[in-house]
Amino acid sequence: MSKYFNLIIVIIIVGTIVSCVPARKFQELKEKNNSCEDERAELKTKNKELSESATELTSQLNDLKKQNGGLVNDTTVLGLSLRKMTRQYDKINTLNDELLDKQAELMKGNANETRKLLAELQKTKEDLQKQEDELRELERTLEAKKKSLETFQNDLNEMNSVLAERNKRLVELESVLSRKDSIVNALKEKVSAALRGFEGDGLTIVQKNGKVYVSLDEKLLFKSGKWDVDPKGQDALGKLAGVLEKNADINVMIEGHTDDVPYGGNGNIADNWDLSVKRATAIVKIILQKSKIDPTRLIAAGRSEFMPVDGSKTTEARQKNRRIEIILTPKLDELFQILETN
Repeated sequence: MSKYFNLIIVIIIVGTIVSCVPARKFQELKEKNNSCEDERAELKTKNKELSESATELTSQLNDLKKQNGGLVNDTTVLGLSLRKMTRQYDKINTLNDELLDKQAELMKGNANETRKLLAELQKTKEDLQKQEDELRELERTLEAKKKSLETFQNDLNEMNSVLAERNKRLVELESVLSRKDSIVNALKEKVSAALRGFEGDGLTIVQKNGKVYVSLDEKLLFKSGKWDVDPKGQDALGKLAGVLEKNADINVMIEGHTDDVPYGGNGNIADNWDLSVKRATAIVKIILQKSKIDPTRLIAAGRSEFMPVDGSKTTEARQKNRRIEIILTPKLDELFQILETN
């Protein structure tokens, strides 16, 4: 722009110097000046456009530089990836070559291997068939055992039912026995209370085997070789009869016992058997006389000398063996009914 300005100055100076130049020349110069002014304006406009274009291009250049930097970085990363992929590709090619070599080796022995595999396959099929046969046999055996188990289970259920019923009967039986034991205990207490004055004086009361045993020595009841009961013995029997009368569920057995000395009497009593029975029946008659006991509850038995309490041959032992035993037993009708149902 300064170049054009200097030119204008030169022109002015020249015009001044040559003011005496003819008008035609002046007119030419004027036209040239106008032309220069137009050209100057046009150049100024173009200069402005070029400045704006330069600014835009500078901005684009900066963007391109940024893009170029990114592309450089991407190119670096892609280069690294390419080199890595190239190495991997080389390894794959190497492995592929090795596989081809091994495949070739396998192909060489393929026929023998195939025959071997076919033989193994045939053996496997035979083994499988054998296992299937064994499995079928096992299934048949299992089915038979299952049926046997079902039969056994049915039998077991039936047995459990029977066992449950028997357990029920057993509970009933235990209940009856418990009541019987309670009755026996209570009976012993009552008999002991009634005969308290006689215990230790030829009379003992023992509870065993679910029964009450009232044992009366000969000296409390009879004279030697006799069966008539002394008054003191009758008194004891009367008190016992009172207890038995009030306990109707008690059966009474009277046993006569002698020692082993042979009986020396005569008449209807021939020996110790006769004497033991005669003494037992004498006790039964006294009990009936002194109470209203049902006679069907009473049993008279003679044991003679064959159930001694002391087997020695001394005087004391023989005295113990000469006795009357009154055995009191609760009626067991209910117990027998339970047993019969079983």
